[in-house]
Amino acid sequence: MPHAFEFNGVVRFTGVGTTYLVTTVVLAVAAVNTGNNALYIGVALMLGSLLLSGIASKGGLKHLRVDIGGIDEAWAGRPAHGTLRVRNDSRIWNVRDVILVSDALAEPALVPVLPRRGVVIVEAQFLFPRRGLAHVSAIDAYTRYPFGFFFKKRRLRVTSEVIVYPPILAEDGTREQFHPVVGEQSTANRPGPGTEVHSFRDYVRGDSLRHVHWKKSASLGRWIMKQPEAEAARSVHVVVDPYKPKGATDEELERMIAEAATFVFHAARRGFDVTLSLPRVTIRAREQQSAAPIFRALALLEASHEPVQQILERNSVYFAVSVSRRPAGRVAGARSAADEASAVRPTGGRPTVGVSQ
Repeated sequence: MPHAFEFNGVVRFTGVGTTYLVTTVVLAVAAVNTGNNALYIGVALMLGSLLLSGIASKGGLKHLRVDIGGIDEAWAGRPAHGTLRVRNDSRIWNVRDVILVSDALAEPALVPVLPRRGVVIVEAQFLFPRRGLAHVSAIDAYTRYPFGFFFKKRRLRVTSEVIVYPPILAEDGTREQFHPVVGEQSTANRPGPGTEVHSFRDYVRGDSLRHVHWKKSASLGRWIMKQPEAEAARSVHVVVDPYKPKGATDEELERMIAEAATFVFHAARRGFDVTLSLPRVTIRAREQQSAAPIFRALALLEASHEPVQQILERNSVYFAVSVSRRPAGRVAGARSAADEASAVRPTGGRPTVGVSQ
């Protein structure tokens, strides 16, 4: 279905057009004063060219249609590569030098030539300031075609939705969060194949039912999985609490989610098996697999105004808006998460332990 367009009256003379119009008026005055037929013919040609320029630019923009093609992974505050599919449905007018501008574009996109009944694919850079579901509803098209007398604009309606991932913060302190845990070589104190039970977690699609802990599942009313110890597994469990305490600001919540996304980003890049626990959902990105589902969940995460119980494992990395009003998302090196592996959400601060490698 073709997109509708909206013309909001943005038309103005360019410098060339203003000079051309003044010259036409001067020649018209001279023709009237002298009665010279040649001047009348010249003025008629100039006025005809001015009229043709307006009709051609209006007719060209009127039949433009724009669709947004595929957009690569979009991170808040970072340009994302994408494409624009520009179509000219006019049977008469070719259009040149069309400039496409939108709040969603990092910089204007230029279409040098757009032939009639033709389609052009244009490379573009998109930029979204905040995480979440971004809606692109309009793109403005400007042109000075054909003679450069007028600068005309048409607002082209588009319909596109993009999931914008949380911003990735600076890497300050990220390396220290992945320091090895010093201990005996016989046990790694982290989930993986083995015989001893390491901790418990919620069921994730793809888990084997052989690892279901039936007693805990029956008491909690949902499937709870056993995680055995491992000697060589590399995994990290991230728990994000979207609870927004009274007095906390939206900026603090966004900062906390951004730090959680940054932690997951670097963990996945280092080859960790990452598990993200949110209220009522658990998502896993296994080693060497894309962590896009985790970032998508963080992008769409909304604030909760009521505390939600979540299971913490022994080495869980916990993110929440600090009750003590420390900077949002700061990860404090505490051991309470290990002591409360099966407890509910701890109070105060953001407890975590080192991630073993």
